[in-house]
Amino acid sequence: MAIFEYDQSSIDYLQKRDKKLGAAIERIGRVERQVIPDLFTALVHSIVGQQISKQAAATVWNRVQEYFGEITPARVAVASSEEIQQLGMSLRKATYIKGVAEAALEGSLDLDRLNSLPDGEIIKRLSSLHGVGVWTAEMMLIFSMQRPDVVSWGDHAIRKGMMNLYGLTELTREQFDKHRKRYSPYGTVASLYLWEIAGGR
Repeated sequence: MAIFEYDQSSIDYLQKRDKKLGAAIERIGRVERQVIPDLFTALVHSIVGQQISKQAAATVWNRVQEYFGEITPARVAVASSEEIQQLGMSLRKATYIKGVAEAALEGSLDLDRLNSLPDGEIIKRLSSLHGVGVWTAEMMLIFSMQRPDVVSWGDHAIRKGMMNLYGLTELTREQFDKHRKRYSPYGTVASLYLWEIAGGR
């Protein structure tokens, strides 16, 4: 299992820049979050998991893996939307997954080129696909491409983690951006800890 890799220098930086986050990092210890290095597989995984519980997502994902074996654009594109739907998801999601596979095959989504692009451009290109919004694109940056400086405003748990950490009853975009800038260039490592804090750790 691949996990998000980060080193001591990112921890040292965050602890120096933000005392409250630093204390939480000390308390929680090292965070290990699984990543899916193959971008197409990660995209399909992310669409499967949209708006359903973690447990339900894991069940459907296991079925998808069993059905397709290796999850490639070519294998997914030849399946009908109805076949994909029968693995346990809505027809809409199945259509999104088939659409992403077709875009990758046709070249309108150049997965190989994405790695060379800056974060903002990747978000723009991925979120132009049906079924892939800004949040999903940001999760791709973290959990597939392992980009170092991603803190997602669209992620409810990230915002909850910030509110818990700083004792806030609400969080404005301005406050969020202030903290995000303070974490930079190690925003993704801060995000890993904010998720833990949101869960009560």
